[in-house]
Amino acid sequence: MSDQFSGPSSAEGIQWGEYLGSLLLFKVKGYEPAVNTVHGETSAVSADVIVLDGEHVDTEVVDTLVFPKVLQSQIKGRIGGMVLGRLGQGEAKKGQSKPWKLADATEADKAIARAYLAKNTEAPF
Repeated sequence: MSDQFSGPSSAEGIQWGEYLGSLLLFKVKGYEPAVNTVHGETSAVSADVIVLDGEHVDTEVVDTLVFPKVLQSQIKGRIGGMVLGRLGQGEAKKGQSKPWKLADATEADKAIARAYLAKNTEAPF
């Protein structure tokens, strides 16, 4: 018998380093302008995320918060829609870490996403 209950969402969000180089599909749910974290108040984008290739293929992170600012800027304009891209990092500014960002999906990447969506009609998407 499967468990009908889910655990609470993590306010800490995804550990992006685990998915570096992976093709990610985001279902963008909303924008949260004021989220309290251990580092103070910040903004976040709420989303479901599916890893479509790489070491963590088929990992589903449902109802998570996206905190990295560059990633937020890439997906928050697509609330109610989907965003597909390959996770990478940009150049670090002096005194800061490299920002997480999505590279544009290739035609091959889009084919992987289409196949996933066709096969997984009950996915969070």
